[in-house]
Amino acid sequence: MPFDNTTHDQLERRLADIDWTALLAKPFTPSPATWEDEVFYFLMLDRFSDGNERGYRDNGGNPVAAGATPPFRFSDDAYQADRAAWADAGNQWLGGTLKGLQSKIGYLKRLGVSALWVSPVFKQVESDIHAYHGYGIQNFLDVDPHFGCRQDLIDLVQTAHAHGIRVILDIIINHAGDVFGYHADRYAGADGRMDPRWDGRPYAVAGWRNAFGEANIPFGPVDPAGHPQAWPNDAVWPAEMQATEHFTAQGRIDNWDHDPELYDGDFVTLKNIQLGYHDRDAEGRRLVDNFHPSAALRHLGGVYKYWLALTDVDGFRVDTVKHMEPGATRYFVSVIKEFAQTLGKENFFLLGEITGGRGHAWETLELTGLDAALGIDDVPDKLDFLAKGWREPTDYFDLFRNSAQERKSSHVWFGRHVVTMFDDHDQVRRGNSKARFCGDKANDGYAHLKAVLGLNLCSMGISCLYYGSEQGFDGAGDNDRFLRECLFGGRFGSLQSTGRHFFDEDHEIYRFVAEVCALRDRYLALRRGRQYLREISGTGAPGSFGLPHMIGGQIRSVVPWSRLFDEQEVLCAINTDAHQPRAAWVTIDAALHDAPGTLTCLYSTDAAQIDKTVEIEPHNGRAVHISVPAGGFVVYG
Repeated sequence: MPFDNTTHDQLERRLADIDWTALLAKPFTPSPATWEDEVFYFLMLDRFSDGNERGYRDNGGNPVAAGATPPFRFSDDAYQADRAAWADAGNQWLGGTLKGLQSKIGYLKRLGVSALWVSPVFKQVESDIHAYHGYGIQNFLDVDPHFGCRQDLIDLVQTAHAHGIRVILDIIINHAGDVFGYHADRYAGADGRMDPRWDGRPYAVAGWRNAFGEANIPFGPVDPAGHPQAWPNDAVWPAEMQATEHFTAQGRIDNWDHDPELYDGDFVTLKNIQLGYHDRDAEGRRLVDNFHPSAALRHLGGVYKYWLALTDVDGFRVDTVKHMEPGATRYFVSVIKEFAQTLGKENFFLLGEITGGRGHAWETLELTGLDAALGIDDVPDKLDFLAKGWREPTDYFDLFRNSAQERKSSHVWFGRHVVTMFDDHDQVRRGNSKARFCGDKANDGYAHLKAVLGLNLCSMGISCLYYGSEQGFDGAGDNDRFLRECLFGGRFGSLQSTGRHFFDEDHEIYRFVAEVCALRDRYLALRRGRQYLREISGTGAPGSFGLPHMIGGQIRSVVPWSRLFDEQEVLCAINTDAHQPRAAWVTIDAALHDAPGTLTCLYSTDAAQIDKTVEIEPHNGRAVHISVPAGGFVVYG
């Protein structure tokens, strides 16, 4: 039977079925020289576009009159939906597709996006109505039918590449979906049913789950003769993943920081995969150099080599690296990097979700070979609340300084290896009190949105936007779903709306992001430059300069920083006061500005300031006097 990428049943059932010769007989897209030049955009595929919108601009920039869903209008549509029904809808599949996303590549290109990070696209457990997020895989070699088919993914990547946009796929290595059930014998719950949680001992497995969620297929390699219906919706695929030893089967994690529980336990109902083991020293510590990869890990290396070759993607975002043995991560990185190089992708990007502090991120990157870290606890919190005036500026800017403390000699190291974003899809750091930046009504988030976007896009790090930020999305609640509104509207549009889409290229925030991204393109210093938080003064008098800081637990001030690259200084500043403009004398580099001169306003959220000049004066070495609009952002050079 020939394989057909437009179907879900005429596909490879085994890795051994893959025709690698045919798969590799095509040209591949080379990697970019450096990833810090890119502007990332992370989206939840089920929540982005269903392809049924009207009144937006297509990939060529032409108005689209067809389609069923009209554009959102704040005065008519905001906060009109019944809150309970709207919230219930947000926990289900809602209809975003790969074809829908492909039709919005022009929207992203005009926004300034150059790297698209897509949530997992792989086939989910059939019976899980809440698996829209994509992290509960049942077939590692197929696209979930809710999203489309493999050919749709190939077409998406080709369209993105034609528009100069890289594509990063979100992948999972350490767990599958809820593909089997336990026959648990301990830890009875209040309802009398057993709660199989980790205690270091394995549980008996009742069997693979079928398409209805029933665990009634014998655990182990599926017998095609005895269970012909198991393909494609039952058990787990490809067939090489069906060996019993490929899963730890030790129940759910109860203590998320306990070793080895955090490596061996299930991710709630998502079943943990046995990736291998380390040799240990005399004290029982892991010897990372002595790691023994499991057959399951070798199979998963083959799985993701397949997706790389099939689709020509440019990178992977690796989920839950915290829950992978470091040797397993390093093995996987080596497999993928070496394969990518054979295809001419010399800088294939591997981004790891590494929760924890800066030092832990450095250690993990050094041990494993991952290119960059995402999820460092300090970054989103300090980005978010500095822009709103509730964090010390030094707390954020020092994240990218003093690299020697982490044994890195270059003071720009963190800028090249840390992805920065202020909104995301789960906000683990915030427990059960989750809110997008604009969902923080107590701090008037929307009024500070341009400031945080300017800070994110023009300070050090690989900048990443979360979908909907460019339209002022304001989800908030006690569950991840409230961070995952539909850009296409549907039953769960943002601002508690339904049936209205948000692909508005005239929205003031969309226009702001597009303008700042264009500025990044013009000035290399804004992408690669060294970074310095600058001293300020209200008067310019000797002895009055100092770094901006909080007074009485908050800061309502100009917060300026410089980016320096190849004898060029670009000065940026935000205003953490959303109610009035703020002005200050700002120190600049005296060596670069030793002669009298001026700086020109390259950008401002007050258009009247653009192209105006300020005099360089001999205060605190050299300084300029600038004014920043309320909740605004300016750039001088």
